[in-house]
Amino acid sequence: MSIPLKIGLFGAGVVGGGVIELISKNILKFNKLNINISISKICVKSIDKTRDFSVPSDAKFVTNYNELIEDPSINVIVELIGGTTTAKDLVFAAIKAGKHVVTANKALIAAYLPEIQQLLAENPTVSFNFEAAVCGGIPIIHSLQTDFLSDNIKKVMGIMNGTTNFMLSKMEDEGSDYNVVLKEAQALGYAEADPTADVEGHDVQAKIALLAKLGFGKTVPWESVPTKGISKVSAVDFEYAKLLRSTIKLIGTAQLNDDGSLAVFVSPNIVSLNNPLSSAKGPGNMVLVSSDNLNTSSFAGPGAGRYATANSVMNDIIRLAQGKTVNPFPLEVNLHINNDYSTRFYVRITCRDGLGIIRSVGEIAEKCGVSIHAILQNPITNIDHVDFVVTTDSVKLHQIDLFANEISKQVYAKNLPVYMPIL
Repeated sequence: MSIPLKIGLFGAGVVGGGVIELISKNILKFNKLNINISISKICVKSIDKTRDFSVPSDAKFVTNYNELIEDPSINVIVELIGGTTTAKDLVFAAIKAGKHVVTANKALIAAYLPEIQQLLAENPTVSFNFEAAVCGGIPIIHSLQTDFLSDNIKKVMGIMNGTTNFMLSKMEDEGSDYNVVLKEAQALGYAEADPTADVEGHDVQAKIALLAKLGFGKTVPWESVPTKGISKVSAVDFEYAKLLRSTIKLIGTAQLNDDGSLAVFVSPNIVSLNNPLSSAKGPGNMVLVSSDNLNTSSFAGPGAGRYATANSVMNDIIRLAQGKTVNPFPLEVNLHINNDYSTRFYVRITCRDGLGIIRSVGEIAEKCGVSIHAILQNPITNIDHVDFVVTTDSVKLHQIDLFANEISKQVYAKNLPVYMPIL
């Protein structure tokens, strides 16, 4: 059943402008498909600001979001400003007012998921849509909401941040170190002046918490997700990854452990070149879903950008106009969270050269219950700074934590070893 939509748009920046352009560009196509969409009001900080897009003549600029909420003709709010303050007030007010919501705000959903679900339960006629909240233009949200309900998902994992994937790709291709590629990413506009949210993994932290909810039905507080970023990854790690016929990617993972508990974490990973994730280059994103029926399903595409993200927003709007929206959070499962997962690990140890170091590392590994699979070492060019790598058989995270901490206490160690899972 087609539903005429009068949109109140909150935010007319990069993505908001893209949404306006896509509606204007496709209006004739929409009419032929009986999709009735129009923008009624656009809430912005400054009405006088110069825009890089054309605004429909019948759309009105306002600066107070209450004008969107209090307008009875507006039946859908599209929130595209981000953040968890003003955006939260608007989204919550919209739901209470019985207006449908389309948002790209992963931080808001991750931070206030239980409250949002409660509001939706109290306002059952409201549709809540957030395809653009994770991985920009990739339709991973809708797929997890609908396409695996007769399946059993075992793992959801992926590259969900374009900035860090761009940086890691440059480090691999050019042999550059972290600080060099960070400056380049900032100069190109991929990284913010304060890149912490991206490079330390906090952006992926919120995204994998959402995908864990959709894939497994468990509400995972985003701040509880153990997270390591890429700031400790160096050019030498790519040298050793190459020896392992692998690369390095920052990956968010939600997976079932052998005991049926759920592990959710963010970390750089050593990724085999045989793994599809190794092929995601530059600012691209990719998500893999492992399940009983489909084995491994791959979703890849642009993770950000005006039209890629606006396309996902438009998909939500179109489904709403066609009356084809779905339960935003279809599963509710009370899984136990246990982030002490088991896997093989890569451990880079930085030390001053000396006798007995390998023996010491082996003894500490035995003490910590860590089985060593291999030891890799490039030719030594500086006895005061030697990087060598230990790869392990499958061990639990707490064992590798203990192993790294014990190594860091030794007189030969220059710092805490860098470690990451091996895929």
